[in-house]
Amino acid sequence: MKAEIITIGDEILIGQIVDTNSAFIAKELNKIGISVKQISTVEDERSHILEALNEAKVRADIIIITGGLGPTKDDITKDCLCEFFEDKLVNNEEVLKHIEFLFEKYIDTPISDLNRKQAMLPSKALALMNKFGTAPGMWFESEGKAYVSLPGVPFEMKALIEDEVIPRLQQNFKRPVILHKTVLTYGMGESAIAEKIEDWEDGLPPYIRLAYLPNLGRVRLRLTAKGDNEEHLKNSVESLISDLHSIIGDIIVGYEDDEPVEIQISRLLLKNKATIATAESCTGGRLGSLFATPPGASNYYKGSVVSYATSSKVDVLKIDKKLIEEHSVVSEEVAMAMAKNVREIFKTDYAISTTGNAGPAKGDSDADIGTVFIGIATPDKVYAKKFTFGNHRDKVIGKAVNKSIELIREELFQQVKTHP
Repeated sequence: MKAEIITIGDEILIGQIVDTNSAFIAKELNKIGISVKQISTVEDERSHILEALNEAKVRADIIIITGGLGPTKDDITKDCLCEFFEDKLVNNEEVLKHIEFLFEKYIDTPISDLNRKQAMLPSKALALMNKFGTAPGMWFESEGKAYVSLPGVPFEMKALIEDEVIPRLQQNFKRPVILHKTVLTYGMGESAIAEKIEDWEDGLPPYIRLAYLPNLGRVRLRLTAKGDNEEHLKNSVESLISDLHSIIGDIIVGYEDDEPVEIQISRLLLKNKATIATAESCTGGRLGSLFATPPGASNYYKGSVVSYATSSKVDVLKIDKKLIEEHSVVSEEVAMAMAKNVREIFKTDYAISTTGNAGPAKGDSDADIGTVFIGIATPDKVYAKKFTFGNHRDKVIGKAVNKSIELIREELFQQVKTHP
């Protein structure tokens, strides 16, 4: 069962917005055994839209379109669908009543003829009611294929996919089983992992594929199994992952469907009734935002000092000027002092600090660009580690955040082992 996704909109092609719709749709289709073979973005232009539809019907069984369903003249998707299906627009009373209801209950401005025009649908289309907006979705069937047109507004599209499209696809199409299991690893690069698991990877059965998904200090290993027997696929994947643990279990931190690592850390802190604070320089608050995201974060995350400038390290974190002058602001000693002092300021059990040169200029230190020191303060000790994360600013910052999370996770797990 093959699907194709077509997004319509000049705003995507000129880079004004990012196409998140396709990623969501592809993920939801994959969950029910439908493989997405191609994703295309086309401009708001009749011939281009029609060309995309004609090409998609050759390749796919299910074609999903998003965008171009608004009330203005540049929204031409419905007209193109009429031409494609040799159809015409007719007024859909049910959709019109829904639009009038939305304006009466939720919208301050008066309803206009342009808004009412959104109730004009191709006569061959089944209307999919959009509970969050005035543009309905549309479902067409032709020559054994399904064509679905959805609004481009993400939250409207998502609701229609979940409530209308997925149930209909499940009911109308026979699909294979596709299973994904993604293993999360920290602390080892893609090539090093590949070398360690080479024999294991060579032994994978033909119906299971492995993909490496590296990202700034962490690597995801995704197993994809495809077949007709769901129980057999599940057992095969679980057996393979069990074997994988025996090879690289020391760097496996969980699975993508599990809670993120920051949630794991929050649970460890809550379980041990422990608290944490952060002092950030080169990471500029990104580390703290991860700790502050989980619900109930105030129970364990007490605060952060983003001391980006050297002066703020002295004035706010109370780092000794002589320490900075002697060792440089990017140094093991300053990272340790930052962690120690922020722990004392917020009266927490743990603290993490980051200081480094993310580039492109060196700033207040002569340390090489990419050099980062991460400091950890615990109830028993204070230490810092040096890392070299390359010469791309975003890469350096991302790796520093991920490595900080990895280090504090290791520290908290060690505490659990020592004091169960």
